[in-house]
Amino acid sequence: MAFTMRSSVQGLSSSFASFRSASSWFELYASFSTFMMLFRTAVNDLIPYQLRSLIVSKLKSLLSERQSNSLVTLEINPYWDGQRNLLYHAAKEYLPERIIHSYKALKVGKLEKHKNVVLAIDEKQEVVDEFEGIKLLWKLTQSVKDQDRKSYDNVVDDSFVLSFDQKHREMVMSKYIPHIFHTHEAMKTERRIVKIHSLSSRHWKKSDLSHPATFDTLALDPELKQSIIDDLERFLKRKELYKKVGKPWKRGYLLYGPPGTGKSSLIAAMANYLKFDIYDLELTRVSSNSDLMRAMSDTTNRSIIVIEDIDCNKEVHARSKSSKASDFDSDSDSESIPKTAKVSHRFTLSGLLNYMDGLWSSCGEERIIIFTTNHVEKIDPALLRPGRMDMHINLSFCKPKAFRILASNYLDIQGQHPLLEQIEEMLEKTEVTPAILAEQLLRNEDPDVALAEVLKFLKEKEDRAVSI
Repeated sequence: MAFTMRSSVQGLSSSFASFRSASSWFELYASFSTFMMLFRTAVNDLIPYQLRSLIVSKLKSLLSERQSNSLVTLEINPYWDGQRNLLYHAAKEYLPERIIHSYKALKVGKLEKHKNVVLAIDEKQEVVDEFEGIKLLWKLTQSVKDQDRKSYDNVVDDSFVLSFDQKHREMVMSKYIPHIFHTHEAMKTERRIVKIHSLSSRHWKKSDLSHPATFDTLALDPELKQSIIDDLERFLKRKELYKKVGKPWKRGYLLYGPPGTGKSSLIAAMANYLKFDIYDLELTRVSSNSDLMRAMSDTTNRSIIVIEDIDCNKEVHARSKSSKASDFDSDSDSESIPKTAKVSHRFTLSGLLNYMDGLWSSCGEERIIIFTTNHVEKIDPALLRPGRMDMHINLSFCKPKAFRILASNYLDIQGQHPLLEQIEEMLEKTEVTPAILAEQLLRNEDPDVALAEVLKFLKEKEDRAVSI
C-alpha cells in the first residue's frame, strides 16, 4: 500500500510538471482522485470509528462556539416599560419592503383607508437584510401568554430578534437602526392621507382632503411651477439654518390674482406634494386675539395654515393714517393703538402679526402660512413684507404653456395639434382664466371639437372687447 501511495504522489508531481498539455489536466484529476481514495481508506483502517466521531464532534462544537461568541442578538419587543417601542413598530413596517419580491411566506391583508394590501413577515421564515455591505438576520418570534387565568383567551406576544456579527455592532447601533427609522418615516409620509381642518366653535373639524390637484396637473407656467417646488424643497431642508439664525421654521406665501386662476388648486397641490395637513382658517369665525392663538396652538407641525380672501376682512385692509381704530404692529410698519383699547377682547391685525412673526410664531415648526386674495392692493402692507409673506405668487390669466397642460389633462393631447397654435396666439392677447378654459374643455370629449369650441370662444371674447 505504501508503494502504491508513493507511486500516486509521483504521478501527481509529474502531472504538475506537464500541466501545459491538454491531457495533463485529466491525468491530474485522475491522480488526485486516486490519492484521496487511498488516503480515506488508510484513515479508516488506521483510526477507529469512535475516535473519528469524537474528533468530528469536537471540531463542530469548536466552530459552533466560535460562531456563537461572535454573534450579537438584539430582542425588540412591542413595548418598553409600558410604552410603545417605536423601533418595533418601525421594523414591522420596514421589513416587508425587503421581502415582497423574494420571500414565499408572507402575511397579507387589506386595511381601511389603505390603497394597497399590507404585508407582514411570517414567523416561519428568517429575513436577511443588507446594509452597507453587511448582512443582518431578522426573525419574528411568538410566545403565547395567558390573558386571564379564568379565561380561555390567550394573547400572542410578538417580538423581533436581530442578529449580526459582533464586529458590526457599532455600525448597527449608529447607522443601521437610524436607517430603519428614516426609511419608516419616509414610508409613512408617502402613504399619509392628507387632512383638511375647518374651524368650528373654537375647535378644528377634520376630513380627508379629496382634492386631486398635483403639480403635474396644475395649469401653471412651468417656470413658475418649478420655482415654487424649489422654494418648498429649500424650506424643508433648512431646519438647522432657521435654528441657527433664530427664526421660527415657517414660510409665508401670498397667492394673488383674479378669481379662477387656480389659487385653491395650488394650495391642494402643495399639500399633496408635501403631505402636509391643511388648516383652513376663516377669520370671520375668529372673534378675538385669544381665539386666534387658541386655534393656532391646536394646529400640528408639518401643516399649511390657509387664510383665503384675506382682503375681505376689514382688519387687514390698508389703513388710513388718520384712522384712530387702526391696530398696531410691533414694528415701525404702523401706528400704535390707543392704550384704552382692549385689543385682547377682539380680533386685531396686531394679533395676526404676532402669530406670524412675534413670540407666538415660535409655537410649532415646519409650517407654511398662505394668504390668498383677489385684490392685493387692499391688504395692509404690514402683512406683505418678507418674513411674513416670503414669496408673492401672481396667478394671472392663462398663457400658452399653461393651456397645453389643460389640453393634456382634459383631452389627453400630447405634442402638437393643428388648433393649438391658433389658440396660443389668441391667449397672448386675450385675458381668460384657467377655470373658464377648463369649463370649455369639459363640454366635449372629442379633441378636435373641444379645441374648435375653445378657439371660437376666444374669438368671440376678443370681438366683444374690441366693440366695447
